[in-house]
Amino acid sequence: MTLLPNTSGARTAEQAVRVARIAREAGCGDFIKIEVITDMKYLMPDNWETLKATEILAKEGFQVLPYVLPDLPLAKRLENAGAAAVMPLGAPIGTNRGLETKPLIAMLIENASVPIVVDAGIGKPSQAAAAMEMGADAVLVNTAIATARDPEVMGRAFDLAVKAGRAAYLAEMAEASTLARASSPLTGFLDE
Repeated sequence: MTLLPNTSGARTAEQAVRVARIAREAGCGDFIKIEVITDMKYLMPDNWETLKATEILAKEGFQVLPYVLPDLPLAKRLENAGAAAVMPLGAPIGTNRGLETKPLIAMLIENASVPIVVDAGIGKPSQAAAAMEMGADAVLVNTAIATARDPEVMGRAFDLAVKAGRAAYLAEMAEASTLARASSPLTGFLDE
């Protein structure tokens, strides 16, 4: 099992770096989720403080997984700083509102050279499947499972949804069309 320490509670890059170093010294390894939040009302990540922490920690050999608002120029800067992945939010933390930032996440998926892990806001297995169908490399789900009446069953549902979404992405689904298309070669014979 690999532990993923989190810098939740950090308000500055310096605090996040300190938490990451403490986690490493405590034997938690080099993986670290950077979460710097300065907005206490909506719990939105501070992208710029997160970038600063990522730059420092990547140079120190950490595998940095920064949690951010989806922003393509920032994602490229995080990649250049050495981030191991970029973790854009789907919706605010704990809201279970799904993929409110879907078009922005799609830009990251299309242009990033590191994995994209959709983190925060996913409330239903179908939303996790949708993220995976888009081409996300993974999703991180907490509240939807932790607050379900039966967390174990909900966890299994998310497992199945993620696998189904990834399989659909790999199958290269056909694009939606405004026109009807026959799916059977014999459809037109009735018109003869």
